[in-house]
Amino acid sequence: MRAALPLVLALLLAAHAEAQSLRLGSVDFPNSGAAEAQEDFLQGVLLLHSFEYGPAAEAFRRARSEDPDFALAHWGEAMSYNHPLWQEQDRTTARGVLAGFTGDAPTEREAMYLQAVSALYGEGSKSERDRSYMEAMRRLHEAYPDDPEARAFYALSILGLTDGERDFGNYMLAAATAQPVLDANPEHPGAAHYIIHSFDDPIHAPLGLPAARAYGSIAPDAAHAQHMTSHIFVAMGMWDDVIRANVNATRVQDAARVRNGAAPNSCGHYSSWLAYGYLMTETQDSADVLMDRCQASQADPDPDDRVYYAAMRARHVIDTEDWPAARQWAFDVSDHPWAHRTYTFATAFAALREGDLTGGRLLVEELRPGSASDPRLRIQQMELDALLLVTEGNVEGAVALLTEAVGLEESLPFEFGPPASLKPPHELLGEVLLAAGESEEAVDAFRGSLEMTPGRVPSLRGLARAAAEAGMGELAESTRRRVEAITGGS
Repeated sequence: MRAALPLVLALLLAAHAEAQSLRLGSVDFPNSGAAEAQEDFLQGVLLLHSFEYGPAAEAFRRARSEDPDFALAHWGEAMSYNHPLWQEQDRTTARGVLAGFTGDAPTEREAMYLQAVSALYGEGSKSERDRSYMEAMRRLHEAYPDDPEARAFYALSILGLTDGERDFGNYMLAAATAQPVLDANPEHPGAAHYIIHSFDDPIHAPLGLPAARAYGSIAPDAAHAQHMTSHIFVAMGMWDDVIRANVNATRVQDAARVRNGAAPNSCGHYSSWLAYGYLMTETQDSADVLMDRCQASQADPDPDDRVYYAAMRARHVIDTEDWPAARQWAFDVSDHPWAHRTYTFATAFAALREGDLTGGRLLVEELRPGSASDPRLRIQQMELDALLLVTEGNVEGAVALLTEAVGLEESLPFEFGPPASLKPPHELLGEVLLAAGESEEAVDAFRGSLEMTPGRVPSLRGLARAAAEAGMGELAESTRRRVEAITGGS
């Protein structure tokens, strides 16, 4: 057991702190660690709240080196190996960290933190352990209702229950749990972050807008915090804000990479969202430059770059309807099966839209094996088969197939961000109906697309055309004005 004097001193010194070197927000987290370990520990907590997991682990390791008996430094590093909303967990490493703490937690409250994280990496399936962890965090929060960190991490544990699939009941409970923390401390990064995650869908996004407006300023030196605000902006079709958020995220990320001796990244998560913002505002030059950089990076890619490159290329070709661009941004990604499927889908889509029935059919058949294994792949296959039918003159068959794809899309759990289906099936159905002269039905299809992807400009343009042809002049004009507001009149 630690001597009383250092414990009292640490409790006094740790009540409230901000990281000295990075602007990450502020937390109130009293603990029994040594005074010299406090700055690193609190920085680790702040980084943890912004999902900057690697730097967080490093900060907690520094705190452990400064105070090897610091119970919550072991807790913090173990927490950094669980990424609940990314469906990632390094159970083995986390267990090793926890095994390295052989003493007793100096307080009952800290013991409950350790018990909770131990449940997270204990026995049973991951979903069972997630549930056990959430229950342990609930007990901790109820035992110490004035501990904002217990409340904040309890909110995150609720979000982590569903393996990344949105459960509106759980998400609303998480938001209600986190909101009092942000009300009491407007600089708390975790509270703002978890509220955004709770509301980042088109129905609830307006409820998350205040947190999104706040979070970027709370943690200007956390790249994920800068990006995270765009979860709300995408769900509301606020494309200029999407661009600003991801420009900032890329800047902060690349500065950190350069400090660590790595090259900037032009083809990662933030770049892909930035590219989508450029496509929606029809900022063609910026979109082209970003795509060029992404393609160039494929010669020496980061581990996830293949997937982002394939998705960025697909969106660029499909959303601009620049079908020859499929040849301009060509690169062999056959070393990554998922990226290769995305790449081939976009190439096939472009070929069929250009009228290359022979080449398009070959690519469609190449994708057919395995397409039944995943609902998103089934939607892609149905879209390509529908385009084949259109090319062959069977519009009725194409409409029937796309209507089935729309039903499948609507049955799937909502996924935040740019459309999970690279070509929203509602939108493609609307385009096929519009080309066939079925303008009123096309209006309904485009409206369905915009319910799932608010402010998506290709759907807005389609809606404006369909409404005009259907004699819905007021709807056509209001939609046209909205497109002009987004694109600057292009």
